[in-house]
Amino acid sequence: MGTLLRNRKFREAVFQAVVISAVAVILVAMVMNTRATLAAQSLTTGYGFLDRSTGWDFSFSVLPYTINDTYAKTILIGILNTLLLGFLGIFFATLIGIIVGLVRTSRNYLFSLLGTVYVEIFRNVPLILQAVFWYSIVSHLPKPRAALSLGDTVFLTGRGVYLPALNISILAVIAALVLAALWLWQLRRLRKRLYNEGAYRSIRLIGSLALLLAIVVICYLARTPDTPLINMPALKGLNFKGGLRFPPELTALVLAIALYGGAYIGEVVRAGLMSVPRGQIEAGFVNGLKSSHIFTRIRLPLAVRAVLPSLTNQYVQLMKATTIGLVVGFSDFFMIISTSINQSGQTLELLSILMGGFLIINLSIAYVMNTINRKIAIKGYEVKG
Repeated sequence: MGTLLRNRKFREAVFQAVVISAVAVILVAMVMNTRATLAAQSLTTGYGFLDRSTGWDFSFSVLPYTINDTYAKTILIGILNTLLLGFLGIFFATLIGIIVGLVRTSRNYLFSLLGTVYVEIFRNVPLILQAVFWYSIVSHLPKPRAALSLGDTVFLTGRGVYLPALNISILAVIAALVLAALWLWQLRRLRKRLYNEGAYRSIRLIGSLALLLAIVVICYLARTPDTPLINMPALKGLNFKGGLRFPPELTALVLAIALYGGAYIGEVVRAGLMSVPRGQIEAGFVNGLKSSHIFTRIRLPLAVRAVLPSLTNQYVQLMKATTIGLVVGFSDFFMIISTSINQSGQTLELLSILMGGFLIINLSIAYVMNTINRKIAIKGYEVKG
């Protein structure tokens, strides 16, 4: 026995077993206490309520919805709304962040100053305040009859932003995305097998053109019958008909998240660009490369590898920031769960769905970004946890 106690691995195993047992006992006690409390108050538990109809409506839905739909479908719509808001916000925040990062590292004093002012303003104003600010502006845009027009294709009104839309089903969009993903995967395999750069470029060009043609054919065949492929918004009566409508709540939240996240991502991009060793840039000049080639072939690839771990954290934070939709009345995941709790009283079950949903979403983002980071990492630049 004394020999075992002197064994470090044995002591660590015993300690871990004790900690795990203590945590398990605490969790079991909490579950039993919660069940006893609910039973004493005659409250039912379980997820059977998900099959009941909600009886209430909300402002925005990516899927057709009626008040007779179940809680399960309503929660699914909330998740899809959150994903739409999150990915739009992340996409535009990334574009803004790249521009801000480039401007901040510019040798032009005016550009650098403007980038600094932008970062200091949008990074230091609370996101919830920015959401309310942009919502107050978007909701007070002109009425449809006096809408602000951008090239007679995009219309800005107090009832939302109207954009051209494709008259195709969601299944056609999914099929196109699957084809594009399969082609990118196949390109990656060909890159490893083909040593002839000219042959690889020819195959890539021909395959990409074939993919584009296939996507066009799929979209054409999957369009709504007897309608043009592109559905343009048009003023009919007191409102616009046709096209794609972004309600004021969604528009304001995308603006707020994009501008707020762009400030943080801009600093991440700036740090990545500045982390590239000066010697490698000078080596590019010595070998006769132009400034544009040095940026695209040396500085940018190394900067991307350096910023991916930090960028992952920013993407997760921005996805969690979608919960501010509650303050402007956007029917996101958090708002749907909050309303469901008030209507059904199933607090613990709905909170578990909310936490589980965000865990799956954010862990998926982290997994994808970490996978990309591992695939493109270069020895000496990867960040180890």
